[in-house]
Amino acid sequence: MNELEKTATEASHHLYPLISDLGLILMTAAVAILIFKKIKQPLVLGYLIAGFLAGPHFTLFPSVKDVHNVEVWAEIGVIILLFSLGLEFSFKKLMKVGATSSVTALVQIASMVFLGYFVGQLMGWSTMDSLFLGVILSISSTTIILRAFDELGVKGQKFAGIVFGALIVEDIVAILMMVLLSTIAVSQQFSGMELVFSVLKLLFFLILWFVGGIFFIPTLLKKAKNLLSDETLLIVSLALCLMMVILATMAGFSPALGAFIMGSIIAETTKAERIEHLVKPVKDLFGAVFFVSVGMLINPDTLVEYAWPVIIITLLTVFGKTISSTIGTLISGQPLKQSVQTGMSLAQIGEFSFIIATLGMTLGVTSNFLYPIVVAVSAISTFTTPFMIKMSIPVYNKLEKILPNKFIKAIESYSSSSQTIKATSNWILFLRASIIQIIIHSVLIIAIILLSSRVFLPMVNGSQWANVAIATATLLCIAPFLYALSLRKIAVKPYEELKAENKFRGPIRIVNLIRILFAVFYIGLLLNSFFSNFIAFAALVVFIVAYIAFPKKLQNFYDRIENRFMQNLNDRENAEATKSKRELSPWDAHMTTFEINAESNIIGKPLHLLALREKIGINIAAIKRGNFTINVPNRNEQIYPNDVLYIIGTDRQIDKFRVFMKNSKVAIPENDAETVLKQFELKNDAFIGKTIRESQLREKTNGLIVGIEREGQRMMNPESHVVLQKNDILWIVGDRKKMNSIILNAS
Repeated sequence: MNELEKTATEASHHLYPLISDLGLILMTAAVAILIFKKIKQPLVLGYLIAGFLAGPHFTLFPSVKDVHNVEVWAEIGVIILLFSLGLEFSFKKLMKVGATSSVTALVQIASMVFLGYFVGQLMGWSTMDSLFLGVILSISSTTIILRAFDELGVKGQKFAGIVFGALIVEDIVAILMMVLLSTIAVSQQFSGMELVFSVLKLLFFLILWFVGGIFFIPTLLKKAKNLLSDETLLIVSLALCLMMVILATMAGFSPALGAFIMGSIIAETTKAERIEHLVKPVKDLFGAVFFVSVGMLINPDTLVEYAWPVIIITLLTVFGKTISSTIGTLISGQPLKQSVQTGMSLAQIGEFSFIIATLGMTLGVTSNFLYPIVVAVSAISTFTTPFMIKMSIPVYNKLEKILPNKFIKAIESYSSSSQTIKATSNWILFLRASIIQIIIHSVLIIAIILLSSRVFLPMVNGSQWANVAIATATLLCIAPFLYALSLRKIAVKPYEELKAENKFRGPIRIVNLIRILFAVFYIGLLLNSFFSNFIAFAALVVFIVAYIAFPKKLQNFYDRIENRFMQNLNDRENAEATKSKRELSPWDAHMTTFEINAESNIIGKPLHLLALREKIGINIAAIKRGNFTINVPNRNEQIYPNDVLYIIGTDRQIDKFRVFMKNSKVAIPENDAETVLKQFELKNDAFIGKTIRESQLREKTNGLIVGIEREGQRMMNPESHVVLQKNDILWIVGDRKKMNSIILNAS
């Protein structure tokens, strides 16, 4: 009994620092974020200050007793944060990011890595400190930008879309740079071949994990859907996350990469939103511990000692990121206004910078002063972000006055020409599809061969018959991918058009021959891994003959694999489309009218400031003022007492508008209005193939196209560049008489 009591006492002493430290961290964090919530400041700053107060460098409050325990919690926090980031990110989302955002992000990243490294060297820092500084400064803060956009109400503006796209590109590039930094830190040299090998290795595993993950994980979640309660789904998703963390670590990558990859794979499933919702409390908890642990490293003495570097790096962050992002956006073909707004929005560093700084400390390659400097710069740039976004329009107006007129016109001309749609040739489409086919299937074939030769082959201890069995099983596994690599038709439409035009026949044959040679090489590689050269060559001939003799079976088997993969990949998108269609059916947008009371809060405000379409989703089709009606009022039209507004929207949107207007009342019955909402199907060639702007339907109906139904899909508030197609059903609000005339002509 005494021994048992002794063990229990030891256990309680072992647990006590862990529990007390975690309690101290969370209590301090709770107080800090309540205060920061009250003063409407980013919570990340509250966590940093809480960490400083609970850390060893501030002695007025109790401090944590075991820093190592906090570091373990913080590492778990990084994993959960990256997993959650992956859930918000998807490879499809990256593919949809336009060239504008990609060019903006890449120009900004390249510029800041160079400037950060150069400034670090000028200040006498080591090579690794300078390199990490450059990478840290190149990544903007998604959290801070999202909060600032919400508070300023600019999420619906064009430049905000560019910023969001740039943040997606920055996040994926940050993951790649973390891998490269780890390679450089371990090898302690900037070997070109070493970096190339690291990039190729990373791409190999990314393709393998993504293709394998999309094939297996959505299928697993669908098969077990009846068993997945909230509790079970949370456990399963975190288990998958940690499984990928282990695989990434075994492959020589950081745990954060594995967590991010698994999150991005699950992001393609129909369970993504539910998992994201379930993981959020876990992310908030461990994220708080991570950011608090960052704050614990703030040393006031170090900040005083390195005050000038903090000032210099802050100025470099704010002005360097603003200028480089603006230039990148201009290069991508955007006008000066959007470029300045984008550049001034990206001028800060945040959570990803902390993670990269943590990586440097974990690897032991950066100096102790770098971390608190980064935290200080992040805190300052966080406060400046809202002011930078607010100042972007005045800065643009100032630049427009200062810059020479020729320069402004040159930017406008370049922007217009850059945004012209350029057709991609059939040859490029065929070549691109061939390269993708070769890369993806090569990765899958090599992975299966390596698995067999390095895992299963050593188990049989050189038995010849066992070698034959394993080689045969491996060949059967890779046979569908060998077929797809060498013989399967790809980019069928561009290929047939090139064939009909009798173009690029020689290059096409060379590409097809290269595909076949790759397949032969992989068969030889497999056989050579299991047999002597002579036996391998003889078997190669036999396998090639059999391979060519049974193409249909291979094709059918591969088609089943590909269909499963594509179904899993598109499941979430299809589910969202079905849900959207279900929510939109039947079309419930309609027109109603409101009379504006003298006490209404919208009187005297122009429509562009009210932003009713952006905030609520409604359209103002007309304003009746006394004896005359303003059809489709422009953005500068103001609202006056006793105006009658003709509103187009759903029941929910109209209810929101009613609350927004407060003291307004429904007035004239809908049927008495000269302005009406009608629909008609496009069958007249006069409109088909033209954009909404080119069709001049607005001018002909004295109205506005508020919706288009096309093949079961709905577009609310379509843009003027949307091309009209045959059998489109248009919903137009406009003058009753002109509408009737148009409908008769269009039928």
